[in-house]
Amino acid sequence: MTDFLAALGLVFAIEGILFAAIPHLAKDALRSAAETPPDRMRLIGIVSAIVGVLLVWLVRG
Repeated sequence: MTDFLAALGLVFAIEGILFAAIPHLAKDALRSAAETPPDRMRLIGIVSAIVGVLLVWLVRG
């Protein structure tokens, strides 16, 4: 559980740095995501989750 919370904190830290450093690009990315069809978003989410799990598995394995 502590690894999960550490990873979640890292996600928040990275996103916070991006929003603080380059807010105009972050807004463009959010606008682009809002215009993306739900099916494509779902596919991107599934692929991202699989890649993330594989990466953690390889690093921690």
